[in-house]
Amino acid sequence: MNRLYRKNFLKELDFAPADLEYLITLAARLKAAKKARREPQLMKGLNIALLFEKDSTRTRCSFEVAAHDQGAHVTYLGPTGSQVGKKESMADTARVLSGFFDGIEYRGFGQDIVERLAQYASVPVWNGLTNEWHPTQLLADMLTMTECTGKPLKGLTMAYLGDARYNMGNSLMVGCAMLGVNFRSVAPKSLWTSDEVFALAQEQAARSGAVIERTEDVDKGVEGCDFLYSDVWVSMGEPDSVWKERIELLTPYRVTGEVMDKTGNPECRFLHCLPAFHNRETTIGEQIYQKYGVECMEVNDEVFESDRNAAFLEAANRMHTIKAVMVATLAEEDIDEALTRAGF
Repeated sequence: MNRLYRKNFLKELDFAPADLEYLITLAARLKAAKKARREPQLMKGLNIALLFEKDSTRTRCSFEVAAHDQGAHVTYLGPTGSQVGKKESMADTARVLSGFFDGIEYRGFGQDIVERLAQYASVPVWNGLTNEWHPTQLLADMLTMTECTGKPLKGLTMAYLGDARYNMGNSLMVGCAMLGVNFRSVAPKSLWTSDEVFALAQEQAARSGAVIERTEDVDKGVEGCDFLYSDVWVSMGEPDSVWKERIELLTPYRVTGEVMDKTGNPECRFLHCLPAFHNRETTIGEQIYQKYGVECMEVNDEVFESDRNAAFLEAANRMHTIKAVMVATLAEEDIDEALTRAGF
């Protein structure tokens, strides 16, 4: 039986560090098999529900392409495509969907919602993003880091610059701690990762040997880093009224060429879960410029349109790591044996 068969993946701490390492390795093997067009289909005939209460590009496309590659079928239920929360509770929805589908992905709001979905579902549930955690993104980030450096994760150093209180700040801090990656949360103190999450990360770091820090000092935070990571300054669901405050607080934490140079590492790469506000070529980007005179937000074009930007490799890796999660939790055939037979 496969080690993660029928397990839920709701946050990084649902799995042991060795399980996360296994998923990253599995993703790399599946990626190589797909490139060679010799990918074994380990989910043939299965049906997957994609339950989205927040819109997405990468998460939706990753689950859909990954499922199709593996011979599975998907049904997309968008923000207006189901009765969830309107006429039907999440508990009832979980039991209904479990009668149709072999696995359920959820992307939406509070972590308590996906936890309730998993509590009542009788099939594996995967978190495609909640306010608090983004575990499938974390896996893609880690795969990208190994590909960019050609080194093991343990001992690499990452800094996250920006609002660190939500899903990416949490998932990166805890995930890095679990996998032995040194991690620095670089943000104004009012936007630091919570003490609770910081304590969880420190517990994991004590086992892995990672150094986990919070700092307001950009120069100190980025020194010696292998990767700088950023995210949008205002998260989905937050009111527009917070833009002015965030711009004032976070402009000193924008990732620019100068900030990249302060790492002292010419091989340092930029990561971002996307979408990124790096210019005015979006509706929101132009609106922010007209209102606040800001040409870019968390990263500028000097970095984003350069060879230092690994965010598009990272985006492509969402599909491979999401595929690994689905295969690991749904495949009845021995995964390692199937990939070995295929030459991977």
